[in-house]
Amino acid sequence: MSTTAGAAAPQPTETEQDLLVDVRGLKVHFPIKKGIVFDRTVGHVYAVDGMDVQIRRGETYGLVGESGCGKSTFGRALLQLEPITAGEVYVDGIDLSTLKGEKLRTHRRHMQMVFQDPLGSLDPRQTVEQLLLEGMRAHGMASDGKAARKRLSELLTAVGLPAAALSKYPHEFSGGQRQRVGIARALSVDPQLIIADEPVSALDVSVQAQVINLLGDLQAEFGLTYLVIAHDLAVVRHISDRIGVMYLGSLVEEADGQDLYDTPLHPYTRALLSAVPVPDPTIEDTREQILLTGDLPSPANPPTGCRFHTRCPWRQETRCDDERPQLRVVEIDGVPSNHRVACHWAEQIASGELERHTVDPVEDDEPYWSQTDEEADGTEAAARDLPGSSG
Repeated sequence: MSTTAGAAAPQPTETEQDLLVDVRGLKVHFPIKKGIVFDRTVGHVYAVDGMDVQIRRGETYGLVGESGCGKSTFGRALLQLEPITAGEVYVDGIDLSTLKGEKLRTHRRHMQMVFQDPLGSLDPRQTVEQLLLEGMRAHGMASDGKAARKRLSELLTAVGLPAAALSKYPHEFSGGQRQRVGIARALSVDPQLIIADEPVSALDVSVQAQVINLLGDLQAEFGLTYLVIAHDLAVVRHISDRIGVMYLGSLVEEADGQDLYDTPLHPYTRALLSAVPVPDPTIEDTREQILLTGDLPSPANPPTGCRFHTRCPWRQETRCDDERPQLRVVEIDGVPSNHRVACHWAEQIASGELERHTVDPVEDDEPYWSQTDEEADGTEAAARDLPGSSG
C-alpha cells in the first residue's frame, strides 16, 4: 500500500516488533479413509481446530492439556511438519504456510524441535559428532571443519556434556544425557525458536529438574524463545512465562503462569489444577476437588457448542450445547487484561452465582470408521461441508 508524499510509513508497534510467533486460526484435520480397493474420505479427525497463539521473543510459552488434545500436532504444524488445513503461521513476520521447498527448508534453521523420546529421535548409527554436524551441513554452517568442531565442543559444554562425548553413540548415554544431546543438536544451527515436546516426560524425576534448569540457562545464554508442550503442570509452572490450556483442539484459557495457577477461570483448568497433589495434609483435605466424568470425546466427532460441555460440572442448558465460546478477556476484579478464557459463564462461576452439579456420563457417538457404507456416504457429504475440510 502506497503512502502519500511526505508521509511516513506506519511503523509496527512495540508489541508487534516483540512478537516472534503469531498463529491465527490454525486448523489441522486428518482425513479418515475407508475402502478396500479405492480409499475414500468418510470424515476427519479435528486434531487442531482453531488455535490463536502469540509468543514474544525471549518468552517461554507453556502448552498443557491431557493426552489426545492436539498439543503435539500443534507444535509439529507450527514447524510445517504436518499439513495445515486452514490458518496462518507467522514466525518472525514470515507466513510459513506460503513457503515450499528450499525456502521452507532455509527458514527452518530458525526453528528447531526437542522431541519427547531422546533415544527414538537420535540415529543409533551415528556418533554425536555426526548427529550435530548433520544439521549444520544441511544449512551450510560446517564449511570450516576446525571452526565447526570448536562449535560442537562449545555446544556440549553448554549442555553439560564433556567434549569426549562427540565420539560416542546414543546407546552409550543415559536418558538425561541423550536429551542433552538432542538439545545440543537443536542449538547447533543457532535457532530463534525451540519447540520442546514433552522434553522431560521420559526421564526420571531427579533428572527432570536438571534438564528443566538447563533449558532455562540456555535461554538466558542464547536468547531463545520456547514453546514447551507438556501434560505435567508442575513442569510448565516452573519454566513458563505464559501458559495456554488446550482441550480437544483449541485453547480454553491463557494467562501468565502464576496468574493461571492463582486464579483458574475455566472449569477444565480448575479440574486440572485440583488433580495436582499439595504436600500439605491440611490444605489437601480442604481444597476444591473436581473429578471429571467420562473420557475425552473423540476428536473425529467433537461435541457441538463448547467442546467441554459433556464433562463440565457448571454446564447450563443455554449456550453451552450449541454456541462455541471464543477466547475472551473477562470482567472480574483482580484478573488482568491478558487473562483470557473460552467460557460463556466464567464471571458467574468465579462469583459463585453458578454452583457445581453432578454430570451424567455421555457416551461418544458411533465413530466414522464403524459406519456402514450407506451411513458413510452421508458422513462424507457432511464432512465436505465442514469449514477447512479437504473433502
